[in-house]
Amino acid sequence: MSIKVVFKKNTYIDSVSLMTLSNRASDIEGVDQAMIAMGTDMNKEVLKNIGLSTPEIEGANSSDLMIIVKAATEELCESAFIQVEELFIKKAKPKEAGDVKYSTIPSAAKNIPEANLAVISVSGAYAAREARKALENDLHVMLFSDNISLEDEIQLKKLAHEKGLLVMGPDCGTAIISNVALCFANAVRKGNIGIVGASGTGSQEVTVLIHNLGGGITQLVGTGGRDLSEEVGGIMMLDGIRALEADPSTEVIVLISKPPHPTVEKKVLAEIKNCTKPVVVCFMGGKEEATVEAGGHFAKTTEEAAWKAIELAGVKGNNLRSSELNQELIGEVRAKLSPEQKYIRGLFSGGTLCDEAMHAAMEKFDDVYSNIQRDPKFRLKDTNVSAGHTFIDFGDDQFTQGKPHPMIDPSTRLARFAQEAKDSSVGVIVMDFVLGFGAHEDPAGAFLPAIIEAKQLAEEEGRHLEIVGYVLGTELDSQNIEEQKDKLAAAGVMLANSNAQAGLLASEFVVKGA
Repeated sequence: MSIKVVFKKNTYIDSVSLMTLSNRASDIEGVDQAMIAMGTDMNKEVLKNIGLSTPEIEGANSSDLMIIVKAATEELCESAFIQVEELFIKKAKPKEAGDVKYSTIPSAAKNIPEANLAVISVSGAYAAREARKALENDLHVMLFSDNISLEDEIQLKKLAHEKGLLVMGPDCGTAIISNVALCFANAVRKGNIGIVGASGTGSQEVTVLIHNLGGGITQLVGTGGRDLSEEVGGIMMLDGIRALEADPSTEVIVLISKPPHPTVEKKVLAEIKNCTKPVVVCFMGGKEEATVEAGGHFAKTTEEAAWKAIELAGVKGNNLRSSELNQELIGEVRAKLSPEQKYIRGLFSGGTLCDEAMHAAMEKFDDVYSNIQRDPKFRLKDTNVSAGHTFIDFGDDQFTQGKPHPMIDPSTRLARFAQEAKDSSVGVIVMDFVLGFGAHEDPAGAFLPAIIEAKQLAEEEGRHLEIVGYVLGTELDSQNIEEQKDKLAAAGVMLANSNAQAGLLASEFVVKGA
């Protein structure tokens, strides 16, 4: 194997673009691994962990762009670098005549007075500073960047609250503002339902289900995953609710999050009591009583949240509740699995999707482990080794530091899929395939060879391997959802109509003695 490294001194590229470039470089024929990243200490550590570090990398500065390619021979590395350079040339292609590039937020705000929102995707070391500049220039902020201190997040959100602005994030991957999808989001129709979400893929799931059921979205305000912590206190969740309450085009409000801290949940429910519009509350693993007492509409799953939202919005749905499981189908799959095949492996690119499927399993089994389990007793000691029923969120920070998100680069999840498919104790593997802006152009296609090989290997060994997939997207997304579904179905993947259904099916399939 040969590893070639090239530095571009004092060259900054934002993290979203770096994710895309790294993914495309990895897809070059003959390339075993590739990474394009800034020369930060964190990225150097990641390179060590994945076996791409070389002595010269230690000399890179945080302002230097690193391009690392690993291939079988030096010739393949050289050939790959020629193609990587072509990727940079395409990225640097001149804009349309009349387009102007501004080097600072203040200069952009001064010269584009009609602009009212800044999307920030720089290294976490600089993101808080840039977000503050945007707020000082009276701009709302979508803060895609992560690795921002809790103290900075609190200060930014307090400043935004004082100025009547929003800070969506940090680590906010999804938003739809005035029908414009930002970062990871799906193409959905305009409607009368507004969402405030502390979870990216959970919010995507609800928007997609609402769209597929005939409804539409006014706004999707992301808050970032820490907003409902005790320290932050739900500042943006509360301000988001107020913004949608004041929005004349929003008639129904939906809240999506993992369980808030109890003190923050009380604040949110108190705010609901002040709303004149119906509010659907979907806090994963939450309790119904407090929501109902506050006048809200409780939803146990993202699917239920979407259904309740369209009913309250006066939209006639398609009358198909995907959570109504086919018992005959369940019996057929159970009969195919041997007594030893008793475990589920959930391999997810979306954290809330992982959490939702995991909760379905937790209602049936008491040995459900994950890298995002809130109970320390059931948190994986080593994320590379499964235990019992295992559900992994590959979008968690431990997997994405210095690497593209799994919705862009499926390589880490692919490797784990191959590992789990060989385990004779595994009966079902359940996965999400997320479409939309920013996502991989062909997530189903990326997995097809591994799925076909896994199915063949299992058959040769005299066992059945059930793979349950959920494609999150709409017919308006660029990836063509029907083609994605057809590819997976042709490879023997059982397709669910919602993430909630996928989790329920996986759990039902491995129940023994039923």
